[in-house]
Parts: sequence; C-alpha cells; structure tokens
Amino acid sequence: AKVEELKEKLQAENNYLKEEIHSEINNAEIVGQSDALKNTLNEVMQVAPTHTTVLIYGDSGTGKESMARAIHQHSLRKDAHLIKVNCGAIPESLVESELFGHVKGAFTSAVRDRIGHFELADKGTIFLDEIGELSLDVQVKLLRVLQEQEIQRVGSSKVIKVDVRIIAATNRDLKQMGEEGKFRMDLFYRLSVFPLTVPPLRERKSDIPLLIEKFLHTFSKRLGKPLRAVSRESMDLLMDYHWPGNIRELQNVIERSSILAKTDKVEIDDALVPVASKPVTTDRSDNSRAQPVDVIRVQAAGDKTEAQRQYTTLAENEKSYITALLNELNWVIGGKKGAAEILGIPASTLRSRMKKLGIERPG
Repeated sequence: AKVEELKEKLQAENNYLKEEIHSEINNAEIVGQSDALKNTLNEVMQVAPTHTTVLIYGDSGTGKESMARAIHQHSLRKDAHLIKVNCGAIPESLVESELFGHVKGAFTSAVRDRIGHFELADKGTIFLDEIGELSLDVQVKLLRVLQEQEIQRVGSSKVIKVDVRIIAATNRDLKQMGEEGKFRMDLFYRLSVFPLTVPPLRERKSDIPLLIEKFLHTFSKRLGKPLRAVSRESMDLLMDYHWPGNIRELQNVIERSSILAKTDKVEIDDALVPVASKPVTTDRSDNSRAQPVDVIRVQAAGDKTEAQRQYTTLAENEKSYITALLNELNWVIGGKKGAAEILGIPASTLRSRMKKLGIERPG
C-alpha cells in the first residue's frame, strides 16, 4: 500500500511538472518599469521570504499568477513545488477531491486513492486562483487547513499534516461577498494577512512598449518570422486603448497581428482596438455627454437598411462619425473643445487616423 501511494504521488508530480514546463514556456515574464508595477514588485520582495499568506487582487489578465510565481521563487520554499489551482475551473462536486484528495470507494468513480493538490504542495506553495468561486462548504475545510495545517482525504478519517504556504488570488471584492453571506469572513481575514494589488494595464501604459517588444520576440521565434516592431500609428492606437482585458488582451492582439504581418513591421488591425475607449463630456451648449465611439458608429449608419448596417465596416462607420464631428466643430482638431478632446485621444493620434481613413477637410 505504501509503494502504491508513493507511485501515485510520483505520477502526480510528473504530470504536474509537465504542465509546469508548458506553463513556463507560454507565460510571459513580469515586464515593465512603471511606478505602479515597481511598487507592487517591492511588496512582493518584502513578503516573499516570509511564510505569510498572501491575497492577490487584480483584474482578469493582469498577471496575478506571475506575481504568485515571483513570490514563490524568492521564498525559502523555492526548491519545492508551486501548485496552481484554478478554483473556478473545477466542477463543484470535484473541488474537495481535487484539493484534498480521496480514498478508493469514497464515491462511485473513486476506483483508487488520489493525492490532492495540498499534499502535492507539501513543503511548497499552493496558488488558489479565483478563490471567490469556492463554495461555503469548501471554504470551511480550507479554513481548517489555514488554522491547523492538516487535511483529510474525502472518504477517510485519517488526518494528514501538511506544511503549505497559501497564495490566493481574486478579481472580486471578497469583503463585500462576506457581508452578503457569499464568502466566510473568518476565511477572508485569514487570507488577507498581506493583501497585494496588481495594477491594471491602463494604470501602467508606459510598460506597453516593453511588453510589445517581449511579445514580438516570442512570436517571432514561434512563427519563424522577423518581427521587429509595430508601426508608429499602431503604437498610438495601442497606447490610447483602455485594455479591459489587460496584458492577456494585449498579448492576443499582438499575436494575431504578428500572424497577419507581411513585413517585419507589424500593423494593428483597426477592428482589434477601438479608436476611443470611454465616453467624455463635451462643453457644448446642450451639456450633452458624448457617447462612446463604438455606439455612435452604429448610429452613423442609421439611415441605412438593417442589412446594410449589418455589413457596414468598422472603418466606414469610424470615418463617417469623425467626419461628422469635425464638420460640427469647424474642423478644429486639437485644443479645448477640439475633436481630439471629445474623442478622448491625443490630437496626433486623431490626425493619424484621419490620414489612414482618407479624411480631408473640404476645399
């Protein structure tokens, strides 16, 4: 039985290491020199050498897993495993078994003993991503692990001691969830000993050129194409966008554009990144609020049939809206009450878009 248990553990470790190697290849390193990122990394370096539980906050795609990896790699547990668990990706009926393991016969499909993620992470670190997705029942058992450093496999009364550091991550407000009865407050306080916030890409836009350079280097090798840089107009477009999907969205945009690139200079497809990202207030006499360009583009084709609206291209709608706005403002591009201010973009970017769309002042 002991031999079988050791074989099971070894197989689980081998499978996990294969996934870890694949993850290392596909995950970008932490790249950037912005003050927002530096502040977060300073906190990472302060907490890493301790055994303290860390709760990482951040929007989807900001790189919370990369921060967890950095904490582990600079900790005293760096020679042991960092086990990653996406709590939102495991069916609720299997969460307890995945985390704590089970014994043969614990339920219908339990044909043999299984080692859970906590046992596999013994002497190392476990990263619980999307921890707000765990059910209240599982939260109770997780609280016990934090308090007692012990687990029980599903279907077994045997207590197993584990020495695991927990790093949790979420893009939700756990405190508010606790006040609403959706997350245990005692668990929240146990997890948030050292809260850490990863800044969204919109708050560290100065890092975008460095990230693009990193992604182009990666995709150049992967695709076997000499990708050197993005065009100036494309860079303006990327810098003006608000990036709701953060680094993951930027990586996807660069990857698709790299695939489509015909030269070493990558051009960003207009359809990938909108020219404006948020509504802005104008100073017009009616004090109306300008709508996002994406909404107005549809309205600009309002006199067409439904079929025509369906197939009108993004560029046509964009050109129509910008031209109408410029006509209304007597073709004032920059400065106060200019078209660039209303669109919420730099005047240089608007001029680049006008040139690309073929917009010229009449006469």
